[in-house]
Amino acid sequence: MEVINTGIEGVVIIEPRIFRDTRGYFFESYSKREFDEKVRPVDFVQDNESCSTRGVMRGLHFQRPPFAQSKLVRCVKGAVLDVAVDIRKGSPTYGHHVAVELTEENHRQFFVPRGFAHGFAVLSDIAVFQYKCDNYYAPQADGGISIADTSLGIDWRIDPATAILSEKDTRHPLLKDFDSPFDINIAPYAK
Repeated sequence: MEVINTGIEGVVIIEPRIFRDTRGYFFESYSKREFDEKVRPVDFVQDNESCSTRGVMRGLHFQRPPFAQSKLVRCVKGAVLDVAVDIRKGSPTYGHHVAVELTEENHRQFFVPRGFAHGFAVLSDIAVFQYKCDNYYAPQADGGISIADTSLGIDWRIDPATAILSEKDTRHPLLKDFDSPFDINIAPYAK
């Protein structure tokens, strides 16, 4: 696998090594040994999958400490624009984001460390999205930033005003009205 660093420390894009022949393709989607060596040691404990239609936007989500999660995400069918926003108080990149298109063709994965809000927009008719988490889901720790916050400067390629959102996602605050439970003293990859 190739690890591509982004403009925010700890947030990386992963490109697998794909073997193609007349039968199709094969690639190793996850190797703990290689991930620990090339990205950071992590202990994923939960895998999730969602299926969404064009125009759906999910996010920008996180879990508050001590239930914070790092995520390793990928799109196995269709295409999404995936985004991580730095919400660590005191960070030089606070409020900055990294966006990457994840598709069934490019097989890219995106690592979103703890201390970041995460969301995606569905760009294809159907998208099947999978992610690994290094902490269990804890509904009492749910948090979010508004996906429609224009101050973040995210080009979602979909108008958030016409996007399909959950009721919960319509109630998240703007970044300026948000009191982050994370600070820069938590390394972007901290457990």
